[in-house]
Amino acid sequence: MVIGALLDAGADFAQMEEALKKLNMEGEYTLSKKTVNKNGITAVKFDVGLNQEEKNGHHDHGHSHSHAHDHHDHGHHDHSHSHSHSHDDHDHSHSHSHDDHDHSHSHSHDHHHHRAYKQIAEMIEAAGFNKAVTDTALSIFKKTGEAEGKIHGLPLERVHFHEVGAVDSIIDIVGTAILMDQLGITKVYCSPIPTGSGHIHIDHGTYPVPAPATLEILKGVPIARTSVKGELTTPTGAAIAAVLADSFGTMPSMTVEKIGYGAGMKTFKDRPNVLRVVIGKE
Repeated sequence: MVIGALLDAGADFAQMEEALKKLNMEGEYTLSKKTVNKNGITAVKFDVGLNQEEKNGHHDHGHSHSHAHDHHDHGHHDHSHSHSHSHDDHDHSHSHSHDDHDHSHSHSHDHHHHRAYKQIAEMIEAAGFNKAVTDTALSIFKKTGEAEGKIHGLPLERVHFHEVGAVDSIIDIVGTAILMDQLGITKVYCSPIPTGSGHIHIDHGTYPVPAPATLEILKGVPIARTSVKGELTTPTGAAIAAVLADSFGTMPSMTVEKIGYGAGMKTFKDRPNVLRVVIGKE
């Protein structure tokens, strides 16, 4: 949803697609975008399609939870956050969204899919992105890895990922970093994060929303109360918001230049399942 919103706000899909090839994993996925309508709002739906041998229980861009594990013990996009942005040293603002992703909670236990935090960091560092893109992507993965390690009692270097390390999540995080740099965003404001309510079911049982990793990542970040039943923020979405946002609160004073809407998978009866990005100058 973040990438969809940024593309809708004017970012270049082809340039992002070309830049992502630097990760040397293009044989594992296909990227697509289309315009959809969510409760009367036209939005961009961005999808990562996993190639057949990669799927093993994955739905295309239906985000599963990241589950950390060590080498033997398996432990364990609607990205619901809003971004404010800025260009050329001018502050920019953000949006409120009540979003959701369709989450698949299945995992693949083929070690091909178990990318360690260290491996992911090395992939990003070796890709040759500029410093801004590299630092942003590494920070988001580190935020997620530290949270998973804290929950499962593992040091960062022993954290492996079933899902955050999976192809679609790498694309989500690195793609977001690429587009933020491409648009020249220098400051981000974000609304409080609506995490949803109720419970989710994952391999280890039933957990209250927000999920443990999501909640750990959002320490220090304001969470918004919502009546929506279900999970509105994944660990990946939470990490993107936590790392990118300079502050959380209401939209600042600004001159609006661009607006983008990124569509989630689910459809709600009483609200559009979109993430809104507002770009402007202070």
